[in-house]
Amino acid sequence: MIDLNRPINLASAEFANEKYEWYERIREERPVFQTKISVLTVYTVSRYEDCTNILKDPNVLRNRTTATGGSRFPFPMPKSVQPLVQSMIQEDDPNHRRLRELVRRAFRPQAIEQLESQIDAYSHELLDGLARRDSFDLQADYARPIPIRMIGDMMGLSREAVPQFQKAIRVLSEGFNGLKVLRTLFLDLPGAVRFVRGLLDEKRSLPGDDILTGLIEAEDDGDRLTDDELVAMVFLLIVGGFETTLHLITNGVVTLLEHPEQLQRLKEDPGLIDSAVEEILRHRGPVHGTKPGYAREDITLHGVTIPKGKPIMPLLAAANHDPRAFDAPLEFDITRSPNRHLGFGHGVHFCLGAHLARAEARVALRNLFERFPDLQIAGDPASLKLQAMPGWHRYDGLPVVARKLRAA
Repeated sequence: MIDLNRPINLASAEFANEKYEWYERIREERPVFQTKISVLTVYTVSRYEDCTNILKDPNVLRNRTTATGGSRFPFPMPKSVQPLVQSMIQEDDPNHRRLRELVRRAFRPQAIEQLESQIDAYSHELLDGLARRDSFDLQADYARPIPIRMIGDMMGLSREAVPQFQKAIRVLSEGFNGLKVLRTLFLDLPGAVRFVRGLLDEKRSLPGDDILTGLIEAEDDGDRLTDDELVAMVFLLIVGGFETTLHLITNGVVTLLEHPEQLQRLKEDPGLIDSAVEEILRHRGPVHGTKPGYAREDITLHGVTIPKGKPIMPLLAAANHDPRAFDAPLEFDITRSPNRHLGFGHGVHFCLGAHLARAEARVALRNLFERFPDLQIAGDPASLKLQAMPGWHRYDGLPVVARKLRAA
């Protein structure tokens, strides 16, 4: 039961399973709402206009030290992993602009277009293997390998480095859930940082035509990334280039299978794939909230004062269902236009990897439904388990049946 008189924990299974009901209630009744993320208290905003305004407000800062005078992180972190909180997404201008300019060349639309043939080839390679099976876990066997391969290739990883790279991805993807957090912070994450520093050392010795070499050599008016900034940037690439795409593909398959009439429209008109990906991002996108910002001064919104220094989290998924911004927002419509969703954020922190995620999702979904037109979720779709990960909408797995069962 939804009770707006108590703060909901965004890291709870209760919220994960009822998040859209919560979004509806708080957007309409408590557009500024105090919630919890584990032990942290966070102010959320949930209406479209409020989210876009907060994301553009120069008085809402990502760098906690600048806003509050305190530490960069709201709780102690081991020194070995502190470079991760110096990530570009935790910075404000002018340093944010400086970091973004140094890396944006790798994510230009033209650069992503050149990768699309590689994405297509690897997608078909995976589907060739899956075609020999009647059932499989689509997330583990298809949605996950695509971004791992693409990020690995873009980083110029050797074959020997791939297993350790996959371990680093697991740490970042799964290690901040539940009781794993302490092990992640004090054991697994320091090991992942050492691995990344080793990769950077290798690239300094043996540069190549890849993103890691590009980051090391990136220069703007004589300015280069420091070692800690390089480490933070690599982790940002892993999370942004892997996590978002994995769950965008998975969520897209679930959503299309739950709306067979829209899937049929897509099959009849494959040219709708770009629009379909945008509607998936709006309707069931993987990223539901941004990194918290911190109020540089008191902010009063809808009669609620957010005190100076307190964290603020725009709930992007709630905004993407705001009837003030979208006609019939609860409907999934792959022809929706305009579709100014916030699935990749807004403002200066708009997702740098958006073009890559769109390209991977577009290719993965198109090829999947061309090769497996009768794909079905195995069992009851309502039994699919959602992970209790704050700010995300992601499934534990997605078992599917690739062929219709033959009559006995």
